[in-house]
Amino acid sequence: MNEPASNDQPVESVSSADVPDQLPLLPVRDIVVFPYMVLPLFVGREMSIKAIEAALAGNRMIFLATQKALDVENPTPDDIHRIGTVGIIMRMLKLPDERIKILVQGIVKARVVDYIQQDPYFSVRIEKVVENKAVAPTLESEALMRTVKEQVERLVSLGKVLIPDVMVVIENLEDPGRLADMVVSNLGLKVDITQSVLEILDPLGRLKQASEILSKEIDVLSMQQKIQAQAKGEMDKTQREYFLREQLKAIQKELGELDERSEEIAEFRKRVKDAKMPEKVLKEVEKQLKRLEKMHPDTAESATVRTYLEWMVELPWSKKSKDNLDIKAAAKVLNEDHYDLEKVKERILEYLAVRKLKDKMKGPILCFAGPPGVGKTSLGKSIARALGREFVRISLGGVRDEAEIRGHRRTYVGALPGRIIQGIKQAGTNNPVFMLDEVDKVGMDFRGDPSAALLEVLDPEQNHAFSDHYLGVPFDLTDVMFIATANLMDPILPALRDRMEIIEIPGYTEEEKLGIALRYIVPRQLTEHGISEKHIQIGEAALRQIISHYTREAGVRNLEREVANVMRKVAKKVAEGKGQCQTITPANLHKYLGVPKFVPDPEQEKDEVGVATGLAWTETGGDVLYIEATAMKGKGHLTLTGQLGDVMKESAQAALSYVRSRAKLLGINPDVFAKTDLHIHVPAGAIPKDGPSAGITMATAIASTLANLQARRDVAMTGEVTLRGRVLPIGGLKEKILAAKRAHITTVILPKRNKKDLDEIPKHLLKGLQFVFAETMDDVIKAGLRRLPVSLTRGNGAHHTRAQKSTRKPVRQAVPAPRRPSRPAPSIHPVHL
Repeated sequence: MNEPASNDQPVESVSSADVPDQLPLLPVRDIVVFPYMVLPLFVGREMSIKAIEAALAGNRMIFLATQKALDVENPTPDDIHRIGTVGIIMRMLKLPDERIKILVQGIVKARVVDYIQQDPYFSVRIEKVVENKAVAPTLESEALMRTVKEQVERLVSLGKVLIPDVMVVIENLEDPGRLADMVVSNLGLKVDITQSVLEILDPLGRLKQASEILSKEIDVLSMQQKIQAQAKGEMDKTQREYFLREQLKAIQKELGELDERSEEIAEFRKRVKDAKMPEKVLKEVEKQLKRLEKMHPDTAESATVRTYLEWMVELPWSKKSKDNLDIKAAAKVLNEDHYDLEKVKERILEYLAVRKLKDKMKGPILCFAGPPGVGKTSLGKSIARALGREFVRISLGGVRDEAEIRGHRRTYVGALPGRIIQGIKQAGTNNPVFMLDEVDKVGMDFRGDPSAALLEVLDPEQNHAFSDHYLGVPFDLTDVMFIATANLMDPILPALRDRMEIIEIPGYTEEEKLGIALRYIVPRQLTEHGISEKHIQIGEAALRQIISHYTREAGVRNLEREVANVMRKVAKKVAEGKGQCQTITPANLHKYLGVPKFVPDPEQEKDEVGVATGLAWTETGGDVLYIEATAMKGKGHLTLTGQLGDVMKESAQAALSYVRSRAKLLGINPDVFAKTDLHIHVPAGAIPKDGPSAGITMATAIASTLANLQARRDVAMTGEVTLRGRVLPIGGLKEKILAAKRAHITTVILPKRNKKDLDEIPKHLLKGLQFVFAETMDDVIKAGLRRLPVSLTRGNGAHHTRAQKSTRKPVRQAVPAPRRPSRPAPSIHPVHL
């Protein structure tokens, strides 16, 4: 389609008589078109473009009607007003963004009679709206026209912007209808108001409506000017008050009277003197005090300086609590608050002993690492009570802004010191026990890395001059005893981990949980629920039942919830008047807690072919895995299921390769590997699992399946296997032994190189367990299968000479006497289980 630039028909030659009764319809959204109005329109909708093309292909006339709702993209006939204006397209220009710009002039007002078509564009049958024209102006029309023109002038004087050319046209118009149309179309009113004026057919009625609209606009603009005048008056009043205050200050200075400002400065100077700040800090505070003296009290900067000085004088620059250096009393406090945890208690007592011998020492940076619910956070409170210090705790979980640690600079609105300085102020002393909870859950984003900011806080060589952005001066943190807690050590920044002394707190055994329940949980829950021992009797047997059948965790948090559940039920009966003593036994425990949540699987209580028992490390302590293997007719493929990680899949491949290399020794026909598919499954398939320590367990399950020999259910194992059958050491030993104890395992197979790690495990955890220290897979097979292949019992002449020596003398030892050597670094553990 070409732009009709050269064939334009003069607009004056188009009259209402030339308008046909059928035209394309163009829906417009944000404007109402009046007759005689010339305006540009931008068209982008496909149906609207086709309507314009149809008009240009004919007589260039198009019916312009306004949509009722502006946000409707594809309107229907019900969404378009019935009354609009017939317009003629004077110019058309295609834009680069595929839209069309047209210049249209309104000709005559018309009404839609019927929609002839709706696709691909609207085509309507219309009838012209004929208005009655007065033959001669009447007195009423003359007065109304003058009123409207005066209102327009009044509106412009109040600040309404109208184009000068429009004002000239309005002054020269003598037709009431055209005057109303011109005024309303140039006021920038809402579409529905403008459309209502268009639909008034009587010219005088339309002019009256325009006069009412102008009157309302004049009222609104008058009120706006009044509000602006009041605001200006308030500003002038504030300025006048400022001059008066300055004059009053000068008069008071001449009379020697102190005003409130001077009293405030004097109070600050007294508090600065009492704070006993270091010399460098004192210089900065004096500088800010002088600035505050010269500022007007109502300025924003004055409030900022005042807040800064409040922080500086309230910080405990020289206040410190006196340590309780009685080691026996401190040991008594730690034993009262916590069961077991001997390593942690010993470390605290060592700190007290050194502090007693050397007055000035750097505070230790301890990090308690362990699963949830083992008492890491509460241990910090006990340490503070034993030392006689204040205790402060902040949670770092989810902290992503470096300013949370270092503070914001004072140039920012609402700036505050970081959480370290806030905690010191909260403690009121400069040597509190400061607990940084969940240090492994610190995040990082575009606002910086809080872990990197903690490096200065937790480095004993740097924190004597910790610099907070808000303070701008160094603060000495050497006397603060920082204690961090973490569930996992892997997410912690290596440089940060290097600055802390890691103390691992693994999970509790059933006996330890029982002791904690009797000494702490039951008495605390009795007090919290308002009942006493005369209302409830809960013995060891019932508590053991709760521990083994209703909780499965490394800590004691769920155990406390279950005990609280029992207490609530008893408290309800006491409140109802049933005051007799309730005795809780294993037989009636289900009435209080429901059916047991964890019941041993009957199928796992007997020896089976292809099911080997493994031990794994998890975030919440250790766990037992029953790794299953089955064989079926196939082509030698290996299938692994159970959401295994890459390391665990490689361990399975290594285990299969070992079994194939020892097939004759294990009594397996070598041809079976080419005709049999193997499937290894690790249960709990919804939980991701990874790590190499299940290698010997998978090798045992494969050997049991292919040799058709039962694996011992009461034997659990952990270790990494190599292609030549060597058993490599693993980590997380204590957690795995705890898992074996909870599962009532009697024999545990460990790598021989882990034998030394048993010395660091408390003796009571090893009671009832027999350990087999395996150097090769032959040792594992002998201890893990119920009946051995004949070749293994007689000895063998296989090509693995190194393995032959070790299989003749299986290493089976009792529990060694505990010693305390240094603990080696753990190897790779399963990360998720």
